[in-house]
Amino acid sequence: MGNVLVTGASTGIGEACALHLDRQGHRVFAGVRREADGERLRADASRRLEPVRLDVTDRGQVEGVAARLRDACGAAGLAGVVNNAGIAIGGPLEALPLDEWRTQLEVNVIGQVSVTQATLPLVRLVPGRVVFIGSLSGRVSTPLMGPYGASKHAIEAVGESLREELRPWGIHVAVVEPGAIRTAIWDKGRSTAERLEQELPAEGRALYQDQIDALRAQIDEQERAGIDPQVVAEAVEHALFHRRPRYRYPVGRDAKAVAVLDRLVPDRAMATIIRRLGP
Repeated sequence: MGNVLVTGASTGIGEACALHLDRQGHRVFAGVRREADGERLRADASRRLEPVRLDVTDRGQVEGVAARLRDACGAAGLAGVVNNAGIAIGGPLEALPLDEWRTQLEVNVIGQVSVTQATLPLVRLVPGRVVFIGSLSGRVSTPLMGPYGASKHAIEAVGESLREELRPWGIHVAVVEPGAIRTAIWDKGRSTAERLEQELPAEGRALYQDQIDALRAQIDEQERAGIDPQVVAEAVEHALFHRRPRYRYPVGRDAKAVAVLDRLVPDRAMATIIRRLGP
């Protein structure tokens, strides 16, 4: 059994990972944004689980959590870091404010790098493992989801580079790539999309309204068809503790299908498939 940090554990995949790893007997430090989320996690977990306030975009909080982990784990170090915290922002590239792009990349990419930098000294003591929660969107990007897709493509690159950088110390790095999952990220994404739609200039709405309506319908369908986050949690456990972990873990039939098609299908044919996937 080992010490594990899970970011973004308030809801969805992060919550499922924290509770699943706790049930397996590990000591879990669950990164949450609000005290209320931490108390709710405590109610569903053993006494081993410890919520920690963690906004991955706040360097002070990241360093504070790293200091707490050094005190709590000592020479035992961290068996694993699960970089899960993330948001989903979408919209037409030509009309989406640059600040929205910055927010998307700051949370989903820079935040993950910040946490990884701060915790690697503890991971090296074991040596432990690093897991990034990527996405099907890290392989293919659909219309109006450019910011989210860009962030998840970046996570694929970060994970691949870091894997080779840390190989001399026996630290394994994996990327878990879920497809459609039933999580609150879609509620948040829908709210963001509605806000951005309202803020679009009239010309932008006229140009993209049909695609925006189709994206809204796609989000609704993904919520209905999405698989349980527990399936992702089990993949994360494999990546952290199996004696032969994989580099990538597509999760869900859609993610597994796209992983195969991405390797085998020519670009033009893949573009046709993406048009059918997206709005």
